[in-house]
Amino acid sequence: MSLSSSLKFLIWAFFLGLFQLETNAFFNPFELNIPSGLLEDAQLNTIQLISKYGYPAENYTVQSDDGYLLGLFRIARPGALPVLLVHGLLDSSDTWVMMGPASSLGYMLYEQGYDVWMANVRGNTYSKRHVRYSAEDSDFWNFSFHEMGVYDLPAIIDFVLMQSGFGQLHYIGHSQGSTIFWILASERPNYMEKIVMMQALAPVAFLTHCRSPIVNLVASQDTAVASFLSSAGYNEFLPSNSVIDQFKRYACRDIISSSVCQSLFITLFGFDGQQVNQTMLPIVVGHTPAGASIRQMHHYGQLRNSGKFQQFDYGLLNFLHYGSLSPPPYELEKVKAKVAIYYAKNDWLAPPEDVDMLFNRLPNVVEKYLVPNENFNHFDLVWGRDAKRILWYRMLRVMQSVVPYSYHNDIDSITAVFVNRF
Repeated sequence: MSLSSSLKFLIWAFFLGLFQLETNAFFNPFELNIPSGLLEDAQLNTIQLISKYGYPAENYTVQSDDGYLLGLFRIARPGALPVLLVHGLLDSSDTWVMMGPASSLGYMLYEQGYDVWMANVRGNTYSKRHVRYSAEDSDFWNFSFHEMGVYDLPAIIDFVLMQSGFGQLHYIGHSQGSTIFWILASERPNYMEKIVMMQALAPVAFLTHCRSPIVNLVASQDTAVASFLSSAGYNEFLPSNSVIDQFKRYACRDIISSSVCQSLFITLFGFDGQQVNQTMLPIVVGHTPAGASIRQMHHYGQLRNSGKFQQFDYGLLNFLHYGSLSPPPYELEKVKAKVAIYYAKNDWLAPPEDVDMLFNRLPNVVEKYLVPNENFNHFDLVWGRDAKRILWYRMLRVMQSVVPYSYHNDIDSITAVFVNRF
């Protein structure tokens, strides 16, 4: 059985709307008129946003070892130390620039002298191609966040270092962008030598205390839900395509108070009306959600149920995959790079209790900072109106306190598939 992606989105949106009605988990603060000029940015992609505001923009495609073609964007400052920004669950590189030059971390880092690179992992808006499969093939979606850490990050890190001529880079990961870094360290620990420092925003590893209704719902049903969705032709969770993007823009322009428009993220991550720049909401919804695989969500559900940070659980087939009855745990002790952790009290997906569990397992944490705002949530760390003042400047000072030991790299060893400069 196969359903069109547009129909799938409407079913998911209907489900989320019903979820709000059933739980009354949040309310509507978005009764406002949106200036028409802001709608333009909701329709621009990462490269167009960077170019619109006069910054040097470059666009690359990097191939992973298992054949995925990954979108990679750059605010180019040749000769400067590179910093790689890696987005979270259901997000994309847009998240680092879509709030405009005054309120986006990507632009701030460029203005502070860094060569800024923004990754996209497999399956999101900018990484929906493969050398053998199309996004319509079930085999294309046969991945969780495990493969992102094992295949996507190594390819992207190597390419950034090749292009920049440096031997190390700074890494900033939000949410899932931190999860896949822990996996990289566990499964390919030699890459820790290529990291000046890892800054983790709303880091995710353990989900024992997760309060996200959607993750917890998936976890409560676990294998049954995943099997049903797979057999029904669902491979992608909250997809993004032209039809769906047009629907989102229309919904948030003309029915801004609808539960569909608001529910897409609030039921996943929490809500803080004080930090939401309400006039920017159409831009947020224009760029997110950017898609994920059903297996990704299933894997998160497994972490929630097990209370462990471990590889995907294949059930009775674990012995064939791992040679053991249970999936192996990720070895957080191998995260040898310096790590700074930034987290928020009102974060439903990465609550402080789970961040503390992660902190106790990491061997080289040099900074652990709880944002001093009771209402800050998962996305306020990257979108909040006060994020620059109470968080980003602190991050910058921490970054500047660490000096890379290796400045140059062999720039002839790696090639990209495509490159466009604007």
